[in-house]
This record gives sequence, structure tokens and C-alpha cells, in this order.
Amino acid sequence: MNIRPATAQDADPWDRYVSAHAHGTFFHRYGWKRLIEATYGYPGHYLLAESDGRLHGVLPLGEVRHLLFGHSLISVPFCVYGGVLADDEDTRGALEARAMQLAAELGVSHLETRNERPMRADWQRKDGLYVTFKKAISDDHNANLSAIPRKQRAMVRKGIKAGLIGELDAGIDNLYEAYSQSVRNLGTPVFPKAHFRAIRDEFGDDVDVVTVTHDGAVVASVMNYYFRDQVLPFYGGGISAARNLAANDFMYWEVMRRAVERGCRVFDFGRSKVDTGSYRFKKHWGFEPQPLSYEYHLVRAREMPDLNPNNPKYRLFINAWKKLPVSVSRAIGPWLAKGLA
Repeated sequence: MNIRPATAQDADPWDRYVSAHAHGTFFHRYGWKRLIEATYGYPGHYLLAESDGRLHGVLPLGEVRHLLFGHSLISVPFCVYGGVLADDEDTRGALEARAMQLAAELGVSHLETRNERPMRADWQRKDGLYVTFKKAISDDHNANLSAIPRKQRAMVRKGIKAGLIGELDAGIDNLYEAYSQSVRNLGTPVFPKAHFRAIRDEFGDDVDVVTVTHDGAVVASVMNYYFRDQVLPFYGGGISAARNLAANDFMYWEVMRRAVERGCRVFDFGRSKVDTGSYRFKKHWGFEPQPLSYEYHLVRAREMPDLNPNNPKYRLFINAWKKLPVSVSRAIGPWLAKGLA
């Protein structure tokens, strides 16, 4: 078994392996290496295991270095799932051993893998912080609507009665307008517009944007990822008027409806922190939380990083950020968001 860095020539076999692996995700795709390197200048250290010219495992890693948030090696930056995909435990162990060696060579504070299930008992792990929400969906729209709990279903119907219109959006301007306002209101820095443009350019038809309008004005928008038979609405938000119109509820129903027509049979509502607003919103849709296992191998750090809004030391910053003009948050937010990988 040979463990080596992947090159551009490995991109297609890498993606074929990811697509065929039972635990492969959209975030394991080789395109994230190209995207993160080109957009942020962060080196991608993509490791593969091969024998006799055949892939037996992959581990996508991104090296993040930021003045405020430090130096780390993450699988995968700006993504919610990651970690090793391998044929067997020996291959997984070999890839992780090489990753630990690389982390030491680079002098990072820590190595982080964003797993959907526990992988290593000897690494530190954040339990009870992040969960994901996935649910099978039917090819029958009425069955999917009926599966939404009554109160949430009423919100979807409220949006329909309000005359909201959901359409596929060929650009990212409407998305950026709605999303940047939404995250500012949450006290979170927004990514640069180039981040969203790069995602569309890199992944093509495997990404779309659904924008919701009311009387011709944009009220909400969401970027969605497609992988095998799954859809994952990832970056979504609405302007202040969205709440009274139930625009977010309508928007996610519209994504589900369109995904069914595209052949999707799993709706992945994505990651949330436990007991946050997004966590409760997803539970109200009838989705059950599934714990995520983010695991850490400490190199120079003495403890796991705690870059989350529930950390009390960020509370003053978050409250101040919420009061910024949106234009100011868009100007300075991308530099901060670059470190929140």
C-alpha cells in the first residue's frame, strides 16, 4: 500500500472512488481542493492510498492559516463532513497516520476530521455540539408535504398563499444579498462573494440556487448541493420581511419539491449546533438529529479549538456584529470568515 499526495491527474479516479464509497459525500470531492486553493490560497493536502494502480482510500485535507484563528489542518475546510474514506481499517489507519505526520511537519496547532460517525477513540472529540439532519423523501409531493408536522406544514402553506414564487437562479447576486443580511443578523461574518461564485463554477450542475420572490422582490435564497440521490441546502437566508411571509419555510419546501423532480430521495438539512434556532427549525420539519463526530489530534495545541458562537468570549463580538450596517459587514466579514473554516 502506497500513501501519497494526490495530483491533478488523480482528480477523476478520486471522484469515482468517492461516489462509489458508502460514506462518500459531496464534501469529499476533489473539486474542493481546487476551489480552496484558488479562492483562499490555502494549500490542499489530498492523500490517497493505492496498490497496483488501484485506489483503496482517500483523505482530503486543507491547511488553514489565519492571523486571528491560527494554523490547522482540516478535513475539510468550509465543509461539514470529511475524514477518511477507505476500503478497510488498515488503510484508514495508514491514511490517518500519514495525516498526523504531515500535521507535525507543517507545525499546525491541530488536525481535525469532520466525521459523520466516531472513528478514533484515541483522539479528542466534540460530543453534543454538532448534529446533522437527514431524511428519506418520497417521489410523491403530497406524501412529502403530509410528512411535515402540522404546524410547520401550515407555514409552508402560508408562503404559498402569500404568492411567493420560487425559481432557479442562474447567478449568485440574489443569494448573496439575502444570505449576507441573514448572517449579519445572526452575528456571523459573511464569506466573500467569490466563495459562492467559485462553488458554482467548480461543481456546475451539481449546485443550484433557488431564489424566492414576493411581488417581484427577492425575499430569500438558498444554494443547494447534489450528490448521488441526495440534496443538501447549504447556504440559505432571507431578508427581514421573510419571516412574516414564511419565506424560509416555503423556500425549503420548494427545494424539496424540485429535488424530487430531479430524482433525489434523501433530503439532508445539514449541520446545526444543538439547541440553536436552526436546530429547532429543522426538528419542526420532522427531522431527527444525528450526532456528528468531529475529532481532533492535537499537535501544538493543548486543547481543542472552540470557535463557535456559544463560546462566552465571542458574545460581545457577536452582539456588536449584529448592529453593523450590512454594507460594513460585507466589507470586513470576508477576511474574518476566511479563518472560520
